[in-house]
Amino acid sequence: MDNSTYSAIRVAKVLEPYNPFWFEEPVPPENIEEMSRVSAHTSIPIASGERLVTKNEFAQLIEKQAAQIIQIDIGQAGEILEATKVAAIADAHYAMIAPHMYCGPVAAAATIQVDTCSPNFVIQEANQGPLHKKIFKEPIIFEKGFINPPTGPGLGIEFHPVVIDKYKIE
Repeated sequence: MDNSTYSAIRVAKVLEPYNPFWFEEPVPPENIEEMSRVSAHTSIPIASGERLVTKNEFAQLIEKQAAQIIQIDIGQAGEILEATKVAAIADAHYAMIAPHMYCGPVAAAATIQVDTCSPNFVIQEANQGPLHKKIFKEPIIFEKGFINPPTGPGLGIEFHPVVIDKYKIE
């Protein structure tokens, strides 16, 4: 696989007429300088961030204009408080958030709460496995391309005790 900036810019030029929603990590994400170069050479928004973990890493990505779509994974990046800080940094730089969702149903519930209070939220990745549908008394509803945010206290979720007991490790 070719991870070069040169190739990423060429691919972006080929894709531009099709107006893709974003170009995800066209070069290795740890190479912010080169991602910034790709971003400067295309009209396609660059998406990145699912592997970053601190607000400082996100700030560097955003300030260097390496990505316009910030894919924070709230389960990896300090949960709600850190995610709202990253969303605010992105918002101050006219970048959007499109959170990555990989860390399980509780992190998904936390992510959805951050989405609902972030003015620069654009889209939510969804990873709804069988456990997601069983672990809560009232599962998070994914319907026709939309997520209905839980409305209970806290994260809006309550564990189903029978399911929790089944998976409990003592």
